[in-house]
This record gives sequence, structure tokens and C-alpha cells, in this order.
Amino acid sequence: MMRRQSEDDDNEQSRALQDLSSLVLNILRDSRRRRSTVPQQITPAGFASLMLGISLTLMLCGSVTFFIGFLLLPWVVGLVMLFYLVGLLSGLSVLGRTLLYYATSPSPPSSPTTSPKHIPVSSRERASAIPGPEDHQ
Repeated sequence: MMRRQSEDDDNEQSRALQDLSSLVLNILRDSRRRRSTVPQQITPAGFASLMLGISLTLMLCGSVTFFIGFLLLPWVVGLVMLFYLVGLLSGLSVLGRTLLYYATSPSPPSSPTTSPKHIPVSSRERASAIPGPEDHQ
């Protein structure tokens, strides 16, 4: 029984697909014939029907797009929140690592023997710090 029903469904689907493709082929075939003839004037009813079809198509496409966006919105918001949380945790870990390093680092010795070397600031001190040819003798 189930097998027969699925075969009937397949036959209906293939029949509908054949009807649709023959309709499209007939429209394409007719459009080639009409090109060779003199273009006909469109009636106001035909123009209104064309505009109605275009507006209906745009409304349906817009509705489908809105529905897809509406379904995906929670996922997008969830990903944004996840990335925000990851950024927050990353910043906190950097801050914690900095504080932990500062708290556990040994205090610098206060004896003058380990003071840093004098770095010349003025141009005269800079010039005197660079060894010249007379310093090598």
C-alpha cells in the first residue's frame, strides 16, 4: 500500500514537472515567432496584469527573504553574544595575567650598584659618548 502511494506521488510529481516544462518550452517557442512579426500594442488590461504579476512576485520574494531572516535572527544574535563573551573573557584573562605577573614578580633591588647606565640626552653628551679617533690611542 505504501509503495503504491509513493509511486502515485512520484507519477504526479513527474507529470506536474512535465507540464511545467512543456509550458515553459511553448512560451519560449512562441516568443521566437513573435520577434519576427511586428510588435503588438499591449492593452491596458495586459499592462495592469503585468504590473500585478511583478508586484506579487516582489512581495512573495520579499516575504520569503523576511521569513529566512526572521528564522536566522536568533542564530546571528547568539553568535554575536558568543563572540562578545569570548572577547570579554580574553580581556579578563589578559588583565588577570598582568595583575598576577605584577604580584608575583620579585621586587627590584634598591642598591645603587645595579642602577641602569647613564643614557646621554643632550647632543653634547651624545657626541661625547660616541668614541672618536682620539679615544682609541
